[in-house]
Amino acid sequence: MEMILLSAEEKMEKAVASLEGALKTIRTGRANPAILDRVSVSYYGSEMPLNQLAGISVVEGRQLVVKPYDKSVLKEMERAISMCDLGVAPQNDGDVIRINIPPLTEERRKEFAKDAHKFGEEAKVAIRMARRDANDAIKKNKEFTEDEAKQGQEDVQKLTDRYIKKIDEVVEAKAKEILSI
Repeated sequence: MEMILLSAEEKMEKAVASLEGALKTIRTGRANPAILDRVSVSYYGSEMPLNQLAGISVVEGRQLVVKPYDKSVLKEMERAISMCDLGVAPQNDGDVIRINIPPLTEERRKEFAKDAHKFGEEAKVAIRMARRDANDAIKKNKEFTEDEAKQGQEDVQKLTDRYIKKIDEVVEAKAKEILSI
């Protein structure tokens, strides 16, 4: 029983970690290098994450500077950033790419908050799938008595409720951060 619960908890923890990673890519109005984490650049025929091909730093609070390790990929990086629908316009000066992060409009903030809630729902689905897998494992295991199986399913539900609450807290904190000016 303990192995089933540990496995379920591990899956749920991964869902929360994945959610937190996804939420980092949502703009909040301040410059944050993590918003470029989902940008992939075509590099010699294969897709590579931008953060592996360049150093990304914050300058002046509202500007990101992308300094490529290989200058021959500068144009490709600029194109990838433009195509990623971040709501920013990269400026290539020949050595680095500068990205000014404009203040968010109220409408754009609400849109990003909806995205945060969507990521939260996806994480909840992953947690519910972990719950289903754990419950199936408990039902299939003939070594458990009926009472043990019932108690195991209650424990899985408690674990699920705890992680769902954790996801709600993480999403609400991110939505509050996005909506604050």
